Amino acid sequence: MSKRFTGSADGRPMDAAQIEANFGDIHPALSETQAMAESSRCLYCYDAPCVTACPTSIDIPKFIHQISTGNITGSAKTILSSNIMGGTCARVCPTEVLCEGSCVKNATGEEPVKIGQLQRHAVDGLMEMNVPHPFFRAASTGKKIAVIGAGPAGLSCAHRSAMAGHDVTVFEAKPKAGGLNEYGLAAYKMVDDFAQREVDFLLEIGGISIEYDKALGGAISLESLKAEFDAVFIGVGLGDVNALGLEGEDKKGVESAINFIEELRQADKKTDVNVGDNVVVIGGGNTAIDAAVQAKRLGASDVTLVYRRGAEQMTATEWEQDLAQVNGVNIRLWSKPVGIKGNGKVEGMSFERTMVDGGKLVGTGKTYELPADQVLKAIGQVLETGPLAGLEIDGGKIKIGDDYQTSIAGVFAGGDCIKTGEDLTVQSVDDGAKAAEAMTRFLSA
Repeated sequence: MSKRFTGSADGRPMDAAQIEANFGDIHPALSETQAMAESSRCLYCYDAPCVTACPTSIDIPKFIHQISTGNITGSAKTILSSNIMGGTCARVCPTEVLCEGSCVKNATGEEPVKIGQLQRHAVDGLMEMNVPHPFFRAASTGKKIAVIGAGPAGLSCAHRSAMAGHDVTVFEAKPKAGGLNEYGLAAYKMVDDFAQREVDFLLEIGGISIEYDKALGGAISLESLKAEFDAVFIGVGLGDVNALGLEGEDKKGVESAINFIEELRQADKKTDVNVGDNVVVIGGGNTAIDAAVQAKRLGASDVTLVYRRGAEQMTATEWEQDLAQVNGVNIRLWSKPVGIKGNGKVEGMSFERTMVDGGKLVGTGKTYELPADQVLKAIGQVLETGPLAGLEIDGGKIKIGDDYQTSIAGVFAGGDCIKTGEDLTVQSVDDGAKAAEAMTRFLSA
């Protein structure tokens, strides 16, 4: 499938069928023949750089070789042993800058091996088989672990802890598990309710229960969990959204890009989600790209993504930036928002041109305006520290030691709420697994 969306050639509003087509799988699965052909391209490097580039250190040459020999079950288990959420990561990881970006074929001008799509082929293949869960629980330790947050870090921690024989209770603030996999990724990246299917698969290990609508600082507290459980893992992510700091930010039509994406992901029908005619997205990361592209695919006439620096400084990958452009998103660089226009409802925004002077970003004094009946803010998320009283916070993240333990003994943390690498799903999964192993050592001491 082309990256380009199916729009109306005559400029008329898109009908429901067109909109649904626009949210089809952006990376269709490989066929068996395609997977076999692609797996044959791997050189099975010794000390493979693709493995080093993967935050969860999946044995990539091994799982690809297993695909080439028809061993899909073994291939999937190789992947899932390192990354229990390998299905989601195969769909959303920036493979072009991680494993595929490190593929040795790049050095000879060849296309890198399609590692992400091969990973999806193996994991999806196993999940579609009517076979028992590929992992087993150890003998019961009698220990109870509380996990706060059913996102990638929390679920990874829960699964690895259950494997070790602990009983795990996960407390989730929302009505569904999955975290950003369920609520924060573009709909065309996670089709067919995959996030929930992956959660169901993960829970097949046994020993894990999830209590929904239980938010830290609301129905539960660190103090109460510490008293009831032998160890606690915090995987709350980043719950607050940065503000523009402009007058009029509360006008109707100005909202968080994360909220827009969540509404779209949870809608029964895409046509139920309102989208503006002139949409302005502020930010330079993958969330900004997801919001902008989806607004265009919902039928917005004009979508402009505005970023304060240049393309090289955007955290969105080159592939994501290209995706925006081929979907008709206008990208304006070196511009910072300085004003919101409108009387009660947003009608436009003003921006000041920027430049780097002496290593600092400064305004040039030159301004311009864009019409806007919807503004989506994607300028970063921050940790909600209120419910974390008693924990040491450093640089806006929960401070941990080498063993993922926080400043409170027996309380561990992982995922976007700590600083171990990029705020990526794959990094969160790695954090959760390593924290679970650290908790097991703690409980065995």
